[in-house]
Amino acid sequence: MDDLIVIKIQKDLTYDLIEKNHYLHRLPNVVYSYGLYKQNILLGICTFGIPASLNLCEGLCGKDYKDYVVELNRLFLIKNEKNLASFFVSRCLKMLPKPKIVVSYADKNNGHCGYIYQATNFLYTGLSAKRTNPKNSHGLHSRTVWKPNQETIERPRKHRYVYMVGGKSDRRKLLKNLKYKVQDYPKSENVNYNVGNIPSSQILLL
Repeated sequence: MDDLIVIKIQKDLTYDLIEKNHYLHRLPNVVYSYGLYKQNILLGICTFGIPASLNLCEGLCGKDYKDYVVELNRLFLIKNEKNLASFFVSRCLKMLPKPKIVVSYADKNNGHCGYIYQATNFLYTGLSAKRTNPKNSHGLHSRTVWKPNQETIERPRKHRYVYMVGGKSDRRKLLKNLKYKVQDYPKSENVNYNVGNIPSSQILLL
């Protein structure tokens, strides 16, 4: 890993890679974005943003800490070599402003268990709450697309992981206020997705 660097990048550099290759094929809210580079070539991106659910922000550690919450909402590697993802995520967590409460999800319905988060010492807090989405919403959050009397479907539940970013006292305080029960890590076979389109702007400009 000695020849790898992780830097903060402008979020528009992530758009091609996310939209064309990530299995959701849509852009999330992005506040912080980081790039993984080797010899000036972009190998992957990791982005964080404000969760769509206010209930989640308040429900993690209470209303006093709702503004600390960010979601690790996209992680993508052009080639996922051994230990590369956990290395990348760990570096990104260290670069986030502090303190922060990071939440992320592993979509078990798409064959993801969250081994990356387990390898980086996230806390596992069970499955996301049962919710419904408007039918034909194409995966968009219901808060943004809801219409009166619209037919609904059950939203797939996902594995939920939480990580506290900050000094020892900050982490201790946030853990003390965590409202979700910490559970044992789930286990399953992960399914990888294929890379189809490499973004046109890969070179790191120093």
